[in-house]
Formats: sequence, C-alpha cells, structure tokens
Amino acid sequence: MSRAETVLGDCFDWLARREADSIHAVVTDPPYGLREYSEPEKAKLRAGKGGVWRLPPSFDGCTRSPLPRFTVLTQEDHAALRDFFARWATLVYRVLVPGGHVFVATNPLVSHLVYGPMMEAGFEKRGEIIRLVQTLRGGDRPKNAHREFSEVTVMPRSAWEPWGLFRKPCEGRVQDNLRKWMTGGLRRVSSEQPFADVIKSAPTRNGERLVAPHPSLKPQAFMRQIVRAALPLGKGVVLDPFMGAGSTIAAACAVGYQSIGIEVDPVFFRMAQEAIPKLAVLCVNGEAGPLRPGISGDTVNDFTSFGFGEALPGKCWPTADSRRLTAYVGLRAGGVWTRVCPKRRAGCLGCSVAFRAAGLPEARSRAGLGQWSCAPWS
Repeated sequence: MSRAETVLGDCFDWLARREADSIHAVVTDPPYGLREYSEPEKAKLRAGKGGVWRLPPSFDGCTRSPLPRFTVLTQEDHAALRDFFARWATLVYRVLVPGGHVFVATNPLVSHLVYGPMMEAGFEKRGEIIRLVQTLRGGDRPKNAHREFSEVTVMPRSAWEPWGLFRKPCEGRVQDNLRKWMTGGLRRVSSEQPFADVIKSAPTRNGERLVAPHPSLKPQAFMRQIVRAALPLGKGVVLDPFMGAGSTIAAACAVGYQSIGIEVDPVFFRMAQEAIPKLAVLCVNGEAGPLRPGISGDTVNDFTSFGFGEALPGKCWPTADSRRLTAYVGLRAGGVWTRVCPKRRAGCLGCSVAFRAAGLPEARSRAGLGQWSCAPWS
C-alpha cells in the first residue's frame, strides 16, 4: 500500500484541482448509468429491494450478484449519461500526459454514450478490450409469458464485457513520447507476446467478494492484466477515479505500480481501504500465493502471512505419510482458517474444498515442491 493513495471525494473536483499532465494511465469501471449509484438506488441495493438493480435469485445454494437494469434507462437518462462523460472526459484529458491510455469499462447497451464524448474531448479511440465472461445478463424469455414463448429469448445472453481503449495523442513519434513521457504504447506480456485485446475471464470469485462485497467488483485475474499493460515502461501513476472497492488499486499494488483511487461513497471507500491490501496479495492464475515460504528439504521454515491476520508458525501437524513438518501458518480469508502443508499427498481430499472456501486457489510452490495443499484448521 506504500505506493497507493486513496481519496474520499468527488473525482470531478479532484480532477479539476490536479496538476495538468501528471497522470500516466486511467483504468476505471465507472457507473454505467447514473441511476444505479444514486443515493436512493444504493439504499435499495443495500436493503436487497432492487430498484434499478436486478437481484438474481439464488440457485443451487449460490447467491448471484446484483446487476443494473440498463434497459430501464430513459432518453433523459441517456442524455444525462452522455453529459456526465463529456465533462469527465474533458477533465481526464487535461491531467493525462500525452500518450497516456484510458481503459474504461462499459456495457454494450450504453457504450456509445461513453465512447462518443471521449473522442469529442480529443482522445483517439485505440480499440476495445473484450473481457470474455459469462454473466446472467440477457437470455431471458418474455416476462410473464415464458411458457407460452418458451423458444424465445428477448435479448442474447451476455458473454462479453467491453472496455473502451483511448489514448491522448502523442507528442511526435511514439518513440519520442516514450522517452519523454513514458507513455504512448502498451506493455507487452513478454518479449515474445504482445498484449491482446481479448481476455478470457471468469466472474469474480466468491472469496474476492467476501473481502470486498461491491456489486461491480472485477476479478484480480483480469484487472492485473489490463493495469500492467497500461504503463508501457512500468513507470508512472495509474488513476482510478471511480475506485469502488479498490480492485484497480489492488491490481496496481500487485504489479508494483504507483496508483491513486478516488471514491465518493463513504461506505465503498472504507470497504476499499480494508480490501485493497487483501486483494493485492491474492494469488491468481497460478501465481505464487499470499503465503511465500522458504523451504529447506522437507521443512517449511518461513511462512509469512500477508494481509490475512494471525500467523501461527512453529506448530506441528502429522502429514498423510506420518512425517511431521514444522512451522505451519494459519491462513484466514473470508473468515475461514486453513493450514498449509508443502505437498499434495494421497488422502488429502479436503484440500481443494478448503482453499475454495477460503477464497483462494491452490498456490504453486516457487521452490519446486509441487502444489500447496491444505486441510481445515484444527
């Protein structure tokens, strides 16, 4: 968190006061429409009464996350949304350095109301990042006539989420802009692999939602990819003017970037302050997990906990092959304690279940001892 700054306030006021040419990238998930995050609608959401929010029913014991109903927006709502982004884009353009990119999450139903004002403010449209993710949006039969029209779907089932990609024009050639401003392009995944505009993504995991129960929380596995790409040389400041629960700022912390997050809602701001350090250390897509051990032979000798509370080193448990390994640590995530052992062994059937319950995928050892496994805390 040493390189992350969080601000409780209105991003319009903050952007108006900010020094020009001082931000190197913007990665944000703004309110898709203006109604869903108005005070009356947020009160309905927190009370579970819906309003503009669609509250999907539970299924197989799982509670689905709420979704805004963009189809209920009126022409007046559309005009207000376009005006909102026109004012916002002008302010962002001023603070962004030449060649700086903006990644802005949107929705297929309202993206034109976001993209138009961005280009009118002077930004170059550089494409879209397509997040391939299956959601509960769309695919419904006609309301109150689903049996009569059982073969009809009113709208296609959503399987993607667009992120508009914009750039403030460079000063001269891209290479010149990179030398002066450290911006103008996107950071490659590796020397062999460029950053791509289609990213496969699962919905946000339950463990992340336990840490940060924001209705629009994006998964770290996705956010870290786009945040990392936003600074081509890995230097500069990433801004999220609609911080929410802090997924962008957590991703910036995870990849080692300096960042600033602004949130106007006090409840979400406090949520972000607590969630950012925890989200930042979660392991995703095979990365090393929040426990980073030093290993000597068959002994786990240096467990350290990052952001999840108490650690209990030095305590012993028998393993499946009856040997004893010292210095286990208790890991708490989402209120669930687990203990970690250095090898998956026959008979360790509860490992995957316990890790999922804690909101963590199974981490892989950097020391080459295979997968970390776990059993319920006892």
